[in-house]
Amino acid sequence: MSENEDIQPANDEAFEQHLQEVQALLGRHRLVEDLVRRQDMPRHDLVDGLVHRQNLVELQKKLDTLEAAEIARILEALPHNESVVVWELVKAVRGEDILEELSSDEFRDTLTSEPEQPERKPLMLNAFELHNGRLRQIHIETRSQLAAAKPIWVDLIAPDKEELNWVKQVFGLSLPDPEDLTDLEESARFYIEDESEQIHLHSDFLLDKADESRNVAVAFVLHQGILFSIRNEELPVFRLQRLRARIQPGYVSDGKDVLLDLYAADVEYSADTLEDVYASLEAVGKQVLSTEMTDTEAAKVLAAIAAEEDLNGRIRRNVMDTRRALSFLIRGKFLSKDQQEDARQILRDIESLDGHTAFLFDKINFLMDATVGFININQNKIIKIFSVASVAMLPPTLIASIYGMNFKFMPELEWGHGYPFSLGLMLFSILVPFWYFNKKGWLR
Repeated sequence: MSENEDIQPANDEAFEQHLQEVQALLGRHRLVEDLVRRQDMPRHDLVDGLVHRQNLVELQKKLDTLEAAEIARILEALPHNESVVVWELVKAVRGEDILEELSSDEFRDTLTSEPEQPERKPLMLNAFELHNGRLRQIHIETRSQLAAAKPIWVDLIAPDKEELNWVKQVFGLSLPDPEDLTDLEESARFYIEDESEQIHLHSDFLLDKADESRNVAVAFVLHQGILFSIRNEELPVFRLQRLRARIQPGYVSDGKDVLLDLYAADVEYSADTLEDVYASLEAVGKQVLSTEMTDTEAAKVLAAIAAEEDLNGRIRRNVMDTRRALSFLIRGKFLSKDQQEDARQILRDIESLDGHTAFLFDKINFLMDATVGFININQNKIIKIFSVASVAMLPPTLIASIYGMNFKFMPELEWGHGYPFSLGLMLFSILVPFWYFNKKGWLR
């Protein structure tokens, strides 16, 4: 075997190793992109993502160790979408050298051509039809698709003007701007347009996340038997409703059923969140009722209690808003007999939640008072220590004052051991009060 034949297999083996390492880094990069895409995050957030940047940094470091010829072979071996990622990392510094090493002019042209324009953002407009007693979701991408559908529910998430215009052209309905749904006046939140008999409801739905909790405004319009919902972001209640209506036949029959079930699911979600609040307060309560608590621990407990109080208040506001919406529907006689009974059942569930939120407010106040009490006890301990120290220092101060007098006839003035005697007497006068205080338990 010749020397060149020995070198070639070794080079191929090294190339395969480099290629596998690059593909592994690209695979991690692709996983992050897929995750972010499923979460509907915009691309600039993806680029700013910490894990995303870390993967690209590691890939850049790997490419910096390779020769231009090796990178060229890797580019030719990778799929097009992955080769574009690698090319974007190396073209600024070594692009010309790498292009010279490429064996295919066609591949060179493909690599250096301008990237295609990004696709239009996916439409957040979904229509739901009844099919065999179940909801069937229809993804709407064009106005003609919306016109051809026969929905009982049209759901819009952060729609743009084009999507709102489609609804207006197809159904003759002008939907409100989600940014204008914060007016708490009942006349502005729940009303009916006499001419078109459109029922308008502006409601709050709870969104409870690990890092924050808030109430999200949602606008509902009942028009010609179709429920239109519009909001700025996705909500767990809406996901739950879509899932139930898809898998359970006969779960809904018209737009009003969908609306009532959304309110019912919101009450369920609020109840589940209340259980989480109670569990969190139980954990905090064990810490508060422990035998000892430092000021630092007390500060953390106060912050945790304040967060749960805020969430409990949002739940109460949420169910109160739902009660107002259901009362409006019942008073206006917009519901069938069965739907009215469903609405009353939801109101009964809300009544039970009201009592629970009131109980949690009482528990929160108790824990807050107990925590503040611990802080006061800790402060009193510090003040007691200073008070005891002050009292204990009074006898030596008195002794020092006596020996500071300038009387001619003071026996200890000419005594050789007078100075150490006075110091010992001062020390004794300090120890005796501390012994007495400790015996009485005042230092505990």
